[in-house]
Amino acid sequence: MSVFKRGGGIYWFEFWHHGRRYRKSTGVRNCRNAEDIERAFRTALNKGEVGITERKPIPGFRSSMSEFLQWSEEEHAAHPRTHTRYKVSTLALLRYLETLPSIRSPRKRSSDSRQHDRGEFKTARSKRGRVLTKKRLHPATVNRELACLKALFNFIIKADVVMKNPVSRVKLLAENNQQTRVLSHAEERTYFEKTSPVLRDIARLILETGMRPEEVYTIRPENVDLERRTIQVPHSKTMAARRLLTLTSAAVEVLKRRMTGLETAYVFPCEADSKRPIPKVNNAHDRAVKDSKIAPLRLYDLRHTWATRAAMSGIDLVTLAAMLGHSRIQMVLRYAHPTQAKAMEQLEKFNAAQQIAAFEKDQPAMTQ
Repeated sequence: MSVFKRGGGIYWFEFWHHGRRYRKSTGVRNCRNAEDIERAFRTALNKGEVGITERKPIPGFRSSMSEFLQWSEEEHAAHPRTHTRYKVSTLALLRYLETLPSIRSPRKRSSDSRQHDRGEFKTARSKRGRVLTKKRLHPATVNRELACLKALFNFIIKADVVMKNPVSRVKLLAENNQQTRVLSHAEERTYFEKTSPVLRDIARLILETGMRPEEVYTIRPENVDLERRTIQVPHSKTMAARRLLTLTSAAVEVLKRRMTGLETAYVFPCEADSKRPIPKVNNAHDRAVKDSKIAPLRLYDLRHTWATRAAMSGIDLVTLAAMLGHSRIQMVLRYAHPTQAKAMEQLEKFNAAQQIAAFEKDQPAMTQ
């Protein structure tokens, strides 16, 4: 057997290949793992490689995440929301991982999390509530944290630190968080009576164009052509989301008013720094919903409202997907249900007309 144990309980391997002796430490104390490493080394030699790349010293989780976030900030510079999501997720990951007995010591390494390939993190986070509110975490939140952990290990693997992602086989939770709250026209009037001026304009643009809130936040004057009544959405994660939209009269009115005498880079600038877009209007929206006493409504639901109204007006799903910035038509199938009643009504009228036509055609033959 080419695998043998030496001082300290570490297994080594030794064999000859094409007249050359190879003798090397596997770095593990488990015989089966050592044999796997030896076989991998032999495979590399048989493929014509000179050997296996030496693995770098494995850092701790905190230092690994620090390097990962530095890389993420540069890698996702065009999509800062991705980097922000990673920053938030790493906080939860550190709080959990550093409490485990196997990695509590600062000397423990990133590779020591291989016990999590069975999904212990997923189970623990699903049962544990939020730090401040103690509310149960949504499956989507846990999935984003798992995605961050996978991205972290892929980053480490590319740096030749570890050779296997221990989270690669962890299945994500079923989110089932599809929400399509639609604002009625009566609720719309009540809601807009309680909105602040900035929120009123942002909400109106979402309702008139179907744009995502962050797409409205980042509108630049050069993206708008009031003469042609169009607006360009230039920045998004997918090509489909980078689209040209035609503006309604109400949307043109809002943009024309806000762009008159505008001296900032964004139509909706941040109050603290006019060089940046407004971050969010969620607090103002929540106050407006509360003061208007309508049923709970997310700002994003205004986009769902636009899409539902568009489908009910007769816009086909392919066109609707393009206007919403979706790359797949499956993503707009949720908006098909409001049109089903209308479609069934049309089918019923068609069948009735065909039956009448058939009856009238057969009537002369019966009278002869």
